[in-house]
Amino acid sequence: MIENIALAFQGVWSHKLRSCLTMLGIIIGIASIISIVSTIKGTNEQIKENLIGAGNNAVKIQLYQGEEPCDFSWNSVPDGALPLTEDIREDLLGVKDVEEVSFFLSRNYVENVFYQNLAFNGSLYGIDSHYFDVYGYYVQWGRGFTEQDYSTYRKVCLLDHTAVSTLYSNDVNPIGTTIEIWGEPFTVIGIVDQASAFEPVINSMQDYNTYMQNTSGQIFVPDTVWGMLYRFDEPQQVVLRAANTDAMTNVGNRGAEVINEGMGNGEDSELRYKSENLLEQAKQLQDLSASTNQQLIWIASISLLVGGIGVMNIMLVSVTERTREIGLKKAIGAKKRKIRLQFLTEAAVLTSLGGIIGVIAGIGMATIISRVTSTPTAISVPAILVSVIFSMVIGIIFGLFPAIKAANLNPIEALRHE
Repeated sequence: MIENIALAFQGVWSHKLRSCLTMLGIIIGIASIISIVSTIKGTNEQIKENLIGAGNNAVKIQLYQGEEPCDFSWNSVPDGALPLTEDIREDLLGVKDVEEVSFFLSRNYVENVFYQNLAFNGSLYGIDSHYFDVYGYYVQWGRGFTEQDYSTYRKVCLLDHTAVSTLYSNDVNPIGTTIEIWGEPFTVIGIVDQASAFEPVINSMQDYNTYMQNTSGQIFVPDTVWGMLYRFDEPQQVVLRAANTDAMTNVGNRGAEVINEGMGNGEDSELRYKSENLLEQAKQLQDLSASTNQQLIWIASISLLVGGIGVMNIMLVSVTERTREIGLKKAIGAKKRKIRLQFLTEAAVLTSLGGIIGVIAGIGMATIISRVTSTPTAISVPAILVSVIFSMVIGIIFGLFPAIKAANLNPIEALRHE
């Protein structure tokens, strides 16, 4: 076998140009498939990252009235909707794969928030002491909320960088300044940031509406002072941090069940807590493009078929050129199996070289596509392995007929061949 491989490489090297032209179809096919699969995988990962965010595995659960989430910005609190209790928090912490639990309140596109003459229209959050741990925030400047801030109802707040750039000029230090929220003065005590930065890709109005609440800036206040701005009896939203991304769906579903059981919301109740299934949303978006992606891969595979035909053609030419050599080997006792294996090995080596070069070219194409079009790509190791193995299989399949033809040559006629 090793001798056959050595002979195959010797044959490829002695006919370099012909071998390169023969491998061209295989190279183009493999490179196309690698680049397409890498682009598809990168796009799917981008979809998933856009929905899940910075990788904090946070699952949000909120109160629904019927099929619509309760929006307390415009409507009063529905009858029977009560704040969550600490007992429910403890029950949620007992759910499998739940690492942290936070209750919070929020308003998007908030009004009546000012610093001097500058207005803010991002998101306002009333948070407990666990919120930043769930979402991976840390205090970059100043200080965070303390237990005394909560217990003494201090009107203090934290801003993210977007809120700072909205309300302050570059030469102003926000720490210690006072902003006005619904007529109430709040002292800025710190600037926060997320440990893992996340910048969603905005390609449509739907994306804009989904991510606008984050990109417009955020202000955080202790949840104990929320009643000074809105309502004391407003039901909270819940966010759970799952142990890993794959557990997010189960954590969200089980968490909603625990809350509904604790609040006495039965299956037929109009008010029920539901989790947002981000992984399912990501899967739905990925499935929308699945059929198109498969068509692209099949189209790219056609070039592999063309490359295989080219391999068969050149191997038939090789059999014709080496007829006397084959006749001589058979005359001194070489069996059909040995002759057949030699030509199959040569075809497999030829296509395998094309496959390896195609993989390198595919990775290069994927990188170029990513830089030129700003399309995310992710190199797929399984696709690389399958491509190389597939190229070898093509060599065996399309090299089989020339190998059989060579093995079946009559040694006397082969020796007479000019």
